[in-house]
Amino acid sequence: MGSHHHRPALLPRGRPQACLPAGASCSPCTSSSRGLPVSLQALGQTPPPSLLSKLNPFNRHRESYSHGAGIIPFHRKAKNKGVSVARAFIRLDREETKFQDERGPARQRRSARREEAGPGRLGGAAQERAAGPVGGASPATRASSGPRLRAVSAGRGTRRSSREPLRDGGGVSGEPVGGRTWLRGAEVGGCPASGAALRADLAELEGAGERSAGGPRGPGERTAAGPVASAAAPGERGGDGAPGRVGTGASALFAGLQDLGVANGEDLKETLTNCTEPLKAIEQFQTENGVLLPSLQSALPFLDLHGTPRLEFHQSVFDELRDKLLERVSAIASEGKAEERYKKLEDLLEKSFSLVKMPSLQPVVMCVMKHLPKVPEKKLKLVMADKELYRACAVEVKRQIWQDNQALFGDEVSPLLKQYIVEKESALFSTELSVLHNFFSPSPKTRRQGEVVQRLTRMVGRNVKLYDMVLQFLRTLFLRTRNVHYCTLRAELLMSLHDLDVGDICSVDPCHKFTWCLDACIRERFVDSKRARELQGFLDGVKKGQEQVLGDLSMILCDPFAINTLSLSTVKHLQELVGQEVLPRDSPDLLLLLRLLALGQGAWDMIDSQVFKEPKMEVELVTRFLPMLMSFVVDDHTFNVDQKLPAEEKAPVTYPNTLPESFTKFLQEQRMACEVGLYYVLHITKQRNKNALLRLLPGLVETFGDLAFGDIFLHLLTGSLALLADEFALEDFCSSLFDGFLLTASPRKESVQRHVLRLLLHLHHRVAPSRLQALQKALEPSGQSGEAVKELYSQLGEKLEQLDHRKASPAQAPETPALELPLPAVPAPAVL
Repeated sequence: MGSHHHRPALLPRGRPQACLPAGASCSPCTSSSRGLPVSLQALGQTPPPSLLSKLNPFNRHRESYSHGAGIIPFHRKAKNKGVSVARAFIRLDREETKFQDERGPARQRRSARREEAGPGRLGGAAQERAAGPVGGASPATRASSGPRLRAVSAGRGTRRSSREPLRDGGGVSGEPVGGRTWLRGAEVGGCPASGAALRADLAELEGAGERSAGGPRGPGERTAAGPVASAAAPGERGGDGAPGRVGTGASALFAGLQDLGVANGEDLKETLTNCTEPLKAIEQFQTENGVLLPSLQSALPFLDLHGTPRLEFHQSVFDELRDKLLERVSAIASEGKAEERYKKLEDLLEKSFSLVKMPSLQPVVMCVMKHLPKVPEKKLKLVMADKELYRACAVEVKRQIWQDNQALFGDEVSPLLKQYIVEKESALFSTELSVLHNFFSPSPKTRRQGEVVQRLTRMVGRNVKLYDMVLQFLRTLFLRTRNVHYCTLRAELLMSLHDLDVGDICSVDPCHKFTWCLDACIRERFVDSKRARELQGFLDGVKKGQEQVLGDLSMILCDPFAINTLSLSTVKHLQELVGQEVLPRDSPDLLLLLRLLALGQGAWDMIDSQVFKEPKMEVELVTRFLPMLMSFVVDDHTFNVDQKLPAEEKAPVTYPNTLPESFTKFLQEQRMACEVGLYYVLHITKQRNKNALLRLLPGLVETFGDLAFGDIFLHLLTGSLALLADEFALEDFCSSLFDGFLLTASPRKESVQRHVLRLLLHLHHRVAPSRLQALQKALEPSGQSGEAVKELYSQLGEKLEQLDHRKASPAQAPETPALELPLPAVPAPAVL
């Protein structure tokens, strides 16, 4: 096979006669190097509507370059038809050399026939009549074959077409496949820019000792894809396409082509401006920048017979070559020694970076940058300065930008943190009331699969500096808002990195093993003795001079899921101590739980004051308050036993309804006592112990920091109250629950009003009508109420209307005549 290592050449630029009107544009390239064939680039053909239905799969950021330039996607069906024909005829046989030798005489014969037919006729068998001179305003008439030319209208450019990659098991390197040879890396595509750039990139890969699909090539074989102009030789039909308006920034997008010595739209425009025979100039440009395979001269007309535009074939080949190049870049990044492969990628990036704004070749440049552990600083600054390039680059490249630009990283992280808080608060106000499916039901691993945690994990990667930035953001937001959900995210992010075995971060985070052990306890919803000793070992292992670690440990323990686990374990230990007849001060496991609980509840104060010391535990908490809770457990047990005695042995015992003043004082003054006391209330509610609940409710009106009216506690309490649905029909129960507790804070805390409405939406049919009307009036939203409260109140009103309608229906039932009437007695017929 003859050698065709041609460089793109243009006609001499000194020809005197201009063939275009002033201001006309015939650039062969639009905003992407996937341009139209030259014979259609300069034409005003309108795209068929069916081609506008699907976006280019590589157009990841279409708003960055599609404006003004126009993108003409097409259906997969149309592509497959053209590709199947192309694959059938673009194989080279053993007579390829013969076709190559005959190429010159054939061209001369076609040129002679064209000159005889006049400027309006092109192609051997094609019949096409020009409606006017090239450069005029009227389009040329299309024939069934041959180049389809249209006059260049003033101020108009071209619209390119997008193609999905041509998928095939064969390669593009010219290796034998089944006894034949697939199309070699010839200059193919729809624009001279893209193919030449791929030719340069593939040549670079081959120069580095890489092969795209098979063994080494012969000396006479072409090595890469060339310009993507129309592959039609003189006399052949040009590709079908539809021109559009070139965007104002089209020239800027292809400025990098001049650095590579590749012909672009400006070169073609200048050539056509200075030429005397524009048709011949276009043909020569197509010949020099098209697919230089002799077999295509006879194969491409078959595509015309099948009604397949040339553009579809060239675009498919271009996409295939680009995919092959992307595969080779990924292969280089994973093969050989690190220094060698990174050197190859750096060289390739240096040669191809000028084309980074070309949408069709941008994925190749971005792929090279993605696999470089250290992109040159100059390139990173150029990417960061261009918003569109910044959006298009991979997260691996963004990490290198973020680590030196904390403000930019904060802009990326801030929406995720806001979304996380919104999701957590929405879960607390869910309309579903259930003990089994509440805020704490999802397992830790399930929670870590959430969108925000996964995106943050990917953004951080293995970069310790970015991980430290995220922790700084979480600490700052926690201090500003006191929102404990930021503590949850701190623990979830660390464990998400642990799941991915990111040792670069887990090994340097001193809280890793502590969080890992606590995560196991949260999963089991209980802290057993073995894990309690492990957690104690981590706390005792904090060395002098490293006290700041306590700040992060306290933040992890402040996670509501950790507080929930520690509080449940504390209540369970108290019940066990009652059966063992052991005081709280004599239980090391209980004391450790209280130590962890105090450290978590003091997280905000510790980080705010920067005094990293474990808070001192109040002695009265252990010596007075906890024994008081144990006495409540004894009262419950005694009352239950008395109720089970036979009638003759049962003494007149009433459940104690008085509450010690010291208990209420503890709830008001000590946070630890209040937390444990609230979880004991949740415990007795789950046990459906109405007597114990009514006894303790008055003590919850005033608590430390209004913890009893916090969203987490009310979320759990309303779910547990669903188990006491039958009690809502009793006036004394509703009076104690609503009037004595919930409605006392409803006017000043909108969140309490939302939780009460949630409860009534679930249990309104159990409440007495008179009580229901009073509650509906008390919970009516004011003008300052939020939309969430108004929406819940509206839903409650609809539920009550439906309830009234159902109650009214049975009253009308007796008025309707019965359908089943007794049959009159009929004597039996006499037996014959």
